[in-house]
Amino acid sequence: MEHKPLIITCAVIGAELTTASSPYLPLTPDAIAKSAIEAVKAGAHIIHLHVRDEKGRPSQRVDLFDEISKTIRKQCDCILQYSTGGAVGTPLDERIAPLKLKPEMATLSMGTMNFGDDIFENSEATIHSIAAAIQNNGIVPELEIFDCGMLDTAHRFIQKGYLPDKFHIDFVLGVSGGMNGDLKNLMFLAGKLKPEQLWTVAGIGKHQLQLSAHAIAMGGHVRVGFEDNIYYKKGELAKSNAEFVMRIVRLASELNRPVATLEQAKTVLSLND
Repeated sequence: MEHKPLIITCAVIGAELTTASSPYLPLTPDAIAKSAIEAVKAGAHIIHLHVRDEKGRPSQRVDLFDEISKTIRKQCDCILQYSTGGAVGTPLDERIAPLKLKPEMATLSMGTMNFGDDIFENSEATIHSIAAAIQNNGIVPELEIFDCGMLDTAHRFIQKGYLPDKFHIDFVLGVSGGMNGDLKNLMFLAGKLKPEQLWTVAGIGKHQLQLSAHAIAMGGHVRVGFEDNIYYKKGELAKSNAEFVMRIVRLASELNRPVATLEQAKTVLSLND
């Protein structure tokens, strides 16, 4: 079977980790932008973006998203994908505030879940509100699926016309409270999609490498980066996001899966329409 060229997403910094976990995490606006630029130059097409404030705390401040986005765009061309998840407990109005900057993509989590010791709230009303903000700003959503029920919710929303016609799906596997990173789970979820439906997998922690390799072979796409995993291999911290991206590029070459050009990625994701 001939697969479409591989699209690589890099999630450069999430909302949970601190330098107590790894001294290599980029936390300042300059460091986040620099890490994103390095990832793009290594082969990433999409930068999944969270931001941190002056004290390194997770934030949804529009000025920070704007500053980092402009720095990235000055030095490289890529697809920017804003997180609307923020940190656990972030109010809805703050979660959607950066969308006014009109990035090419934004995430849309499809259900409430236990997230470690916390609760990541995404009621149906919240999903509707975020979906409307994404659509009103002309942004392509990436539906975040942490378990099978969320995929069923996505299918129901699609059938009812609550979501835009154009969207991408990201299976996030390995979060405590969601489906684990077992390969059977990825195959099960991917099997519930139509053959033409695009999907990416984000394997959390130790699951990242195995799920990435299988996604490449299965015709899916791949997300890597510090948000999902800080270890390059067991016991060895990754020193940059670019390391993860370069490994995916090498794997794709070994598995005879072409890596997309940026224009190909935009076309596949309906961003050139």
